[in-house]
Amino acid sequence: MREFAVLPFVLRITGKIYINIWQSPNKILPLWQIWRRGAGKLPFYICFFMIKKETVKRIVDEFLINSDNYPVDIQVQPDNMIIVEIDSDESVSIDDCVAVGKFIEAKLNKDIEDYELEVRSAGIGQPFKILRQYLKNVGNEVEVLTKTGVTHTGILKSADTETFVLRVEKQVKPEGAKRKTTVKEDLTFAYGEVKHTKYLIRFK
Repeated sequence: MREFAVLPFVLRITGKIYINIWQSPNKILPLWQIWRRGAGKLPFYICFFMIKKETVKRIVDEFLINSDNYPVDIQVQPDNMIIVEIDSDESVSIDDCVAVGKFIEAKLNKDIEDYELEVRSAGIGQPFKILRQYLKNVGNEVEVLTKTGVTHTGILKSADTETFVLRVEKQVKPEGAKRKTTVKEDLTFAYGEVKHTKYLIRFK
């Protein structure tokens, strides 16, 4: 009777991690050969372990539910690279990021999922991603870039779930006047009109 060795290997295809087990005599075969040889012949098994973004979000939300910190963005890349970005109405410390990371690691089995994890704070000057960041920056000077390519700078006056208001200053020359004067105007933007909004850093 012919003996077969069971050889596992990892293959990355179309952004998913496949663990393929093929009964093959002392060699590893590419997936297309496994499929061609395996269909209707020797059994083979295909499965993948990809961490779901919803799973990570649920874990992060559980940890931060009574915290001043809140999640801004969660990504799970095809190679199971997890990136968690957090922010706060005050400030985020390194210890805050470490604590979130340890909690996630305690909830996931690294031997099974085989993931990498990065927890970071939302950087100053980075685009706002959620409403709470807009509310945090009411009264601050921000930069707004519209999807039509127009840039506005001004004071973030207010924000709600649908729109936000930017107070800008501009120079106008009234009819009959010799000099321009500064006037203030409120511009209202829907979030869908905007490519990005971010805190404006000025170096004086």
